[in-house]
Amino acid sequence: MDDSVVARNRKARHDYFIIETIEAGIVLTGTEIKSVRSGKVNLKDGYARIQGSEVWLYNVHVSPYEQGTHYNHEPLRPRKLLLKADEIRRLGSKTREKGLTLVPLVMYLKLNRWAKVEIALVKGKTGYDKRATIAERDAKMDMDKAMKEKRQSDI
Repeated sequence: MDDSVVARNRKARHDYFIIETIEAGIVLTGTEIKSVRSGKVNLKDGYARIQGSEVWLYNVHVSPYEQGTHYNHEPLRPRKLLLKADEIRRLGSKTREKGLTLVPLVMYLKLNRWAKVEIALVKGKTGYDKRATIAERDAKMDMDKAMKEKRQSDI
């Protein structure tokens, strides 16, 4: 695989129903890309917002570069996402619907060169939905375990 994952937002899959995903480029400064390449990124509380004809990523923590000088970047600054105009319009119309928002799922380096973010159009889960998802996952694990034991006993 040519893409190296830098950070994942595991909490997003637990807290939201993922409706649609899309790949976006991200505008970074020199010290930010160096921190991203070393994997010092936290997507946990991040979200994206459409402002005018641009998409901005908020609350994504990119740690300051350790060898940076006084020109180092602000860790939580808003970062512009690069999408096509028709994609922005389509996402904008969907986020105006009740309960839908944009959340970053994965940040990765494409071809070890360009930083990309996979953002998702999501709808929040309720407490019941989260419990149902956990129960479904546990049932699948039990089924897989039983099938594995069955195969072992057949041999």
